[in-house]
Amino acid sequence: MSHSQLRPWRTIERRKSRRIMVGSVPVGGDAPIAVQTMTNTPTTDVAATVAQVQAAVEAGADLVRVSVPDEASARALREIVRESPVPIIADIHFHYRRGIEAAEAGAACLRINPGNIGDESRVREVIAAARDHGCSIRIGVNAGSLEKHLLEKYGEPCPEAMVESGLDHIRILEDHDFHDYKISVKASDVFLAAAAYHGIAEATDAPIHLGITEAGGLVSGTIKSAIGLGSLLWAGIGDTIRVSLSADPVEEVKVGFEILKSLGLRHRGVNIISCPSCARQGFDVIATVEELERRLAHIHTPMSLSIIGCVVNGPGEALMTDVGFTGGGAGAGMVYLAGKQSHKISNAEMIEHIVEQVEKKAAEIEAAKEKDA
Repeated sequence: MSHSQLRPWRTIERRKSRRIMVGSVPVGGDAPIAVQTMTNTPTTDVAATVAQVQAAVEAGADLVRVSVPDEASARALREIVRESPVPIIADIHFHYRRGIEAAEAGAACLRINPGNIGDESRVREVIAAARDHGCSIRIGVNAGSLEKHLLEKYGEPCPEAMVESGLDHIRILEDHDFHDYKISVKASDVFLAAAAYHGIAEATDAPIHLGITEAGGLVSGTIKSAIGLGSLLWAGIGDTIRVSLSADPVEEVKVGFEILKSLGLRHRGVNIISCPSCARQGFDVIATVEELERRLAHIHTPMSLSIIGCVVNGPGEALMTDVGFTGGGAGAGMVYLAGKQSHKISNAEMIEHIVEQVEKKAAEIEAAKEKDA
């Protein structure tokens, strides 16, 4: 059985949430957990922003968020939306007018922060614009920007304050008969974020956007996000995710998918199972895996590949992958196809040969899908 096939003991029972639409992308219910990122180019630089959106989409992003800090950015958003291959979410802070302008520009969703968007009258105007232009809203609670009265009440950012903030804004939206919303309760502290997410998950059936905000650089932020988001996803919480890294947005998408793939919640591209290497390795495992990751990045078909340096675990791992290679002696190793020994190939020819085998298998899988359809 392939690693891409789930066993009963690997399944996760997802929290039951309402489904909303973010443009053409369903979020919540039984829809796949959507992966999103955020551009970091000046929004007014339409060409650079669109290029970054397209790169993120190529990496697998279902949704992309764009900051709208001023009127010029709101004007640029219209063209960005027109050229984007996926729905665009407008990130709104401080000035409610930007939310109205973003809705008019065609944003699929407005992200508003309860701590800085203004009083209920201003939120009411944003709700009206969202309804008029068919876009959803994300209530984005953040531990670092909670409302003043909640900080005075609780003394510091805490899960209870974050949940109360979120529920206050849910009440405003629902009082105005607006139900196309999702919610997030983010913090940079993993424990605080996890507790807040568990609290909001119990208090509402709204779709939940997961994130550990300001998680850090590529390595530290990946680890923090994997722990925080992974534990919540394992508990069945989460309908869309964004990994917040001080890194290229493409890396956020890659990490997001890897977290979901590791839990069997999304399947995209080649899942490489590889050993850390040791003195027993029959070839340079680390360099080989780096090259294969680069060479196979264009494949979106879900499948598995094992690259193991020696025969200690190599044959066993290969039994469960679509394609496998196990290092041997005399400068050669064994190729496995569909879990069975197939043939030997020299180390010098191995990378090209494995790429060919993976591409062939991916084509077969796609052809079978088309036939079944």
